[in-house]
Amino acid sequence: MTEQKQSTTNEVARTQADGPLVTDQGRTSIADTVVAKIAGIATREVSGVYDLGGGTARAVGAVRDRIPGSRTKMSQGVAVEVGERQTAIDIDLVTEYGVSIADLAAGVRSNVTSSVERMTGLEVSEVNISVHDVHLPGDDQDAEPQGSRVE
Repeated sequence: MTEQKQSTTNEVARTQADGPLVTDQGRTSIADTVVAKIAGIATREVSGVYDLGGGTARAVGAVRDRIPGSRTKMSQGVAVEVGERQTAIDIDLVTEYGVSIADLAAGVRSNVTSSVERMTGLEVSEVNISVHDVHLPGDDQDAEPQGSRVE
């Protein structure tokens, strides 16, 4: 083999072994919060996802949303473990009523995996999904005030 061809072969083998985040020019590390934010946004993009997080996280989020100037925390309901080449993602969500939970989970897994792998270069080893609640139509409407029973 020629020297240039051997060098290219070694570089390809190294990139496949170490992943795209480790090169001869240096190493790229990605924070857990970056992966969690990407996964949260990708989850919200899937039709049928009403909200992210368990009951407590959603309650805190509702309070935060009422504060002027605050923004929705995109990583709410998402926990990740990030290694050098792989990441594992846990997602807590609320689904819309009438949506097939199995189909929703498959769609979320697919969208999260493709988004995280495309944006970070990390391999997604698993996406675990916990459905905490089902959002019913009319849940968001404030109860109609009832008239006083006494005068």
